[in-house]
Amino acid sequence: MKPKVIFMGTPDFAVPVLEKLIELTDVVLVVTQPDKLVGRKQELRFSPIKEKAIENNIKVFQPVKLLNEINEVLSYEADLIVTCAYGQILPEEILNHPKIAPINVHAS
Repeated sequence: MKPKVIFMGTPDFAVPVLEKLIELTDVVLVVTQPDKLVGRKQELRFSPIKEKAIENNIKVFQPVKLLNEINEVLSYEADLIVTCAYGQILPEEILNHPKIAPINVHAS
């Protein structure tokens, strides 16, 4: 049985990490930054992580401030939480939530 994972990330840099997790685990939730209005026409743009999650039929959660909306994340059972360039500080309740551990992937 594949481990259940909550993935938290936003930019292009995080996409290969999510792709590998999709291949090797059961990604039950993706948490990413809210969509942004971009350019002169103020067109709504999804994060690269949201696009990859949608492509793979994975639920996406986009809190403006994670600290105020932790219950959504805590409602998912997870063996691991993996973060990669998410962009917000994770509350202690989320760091303590997975059965095994939270893991942070960093460029350095």
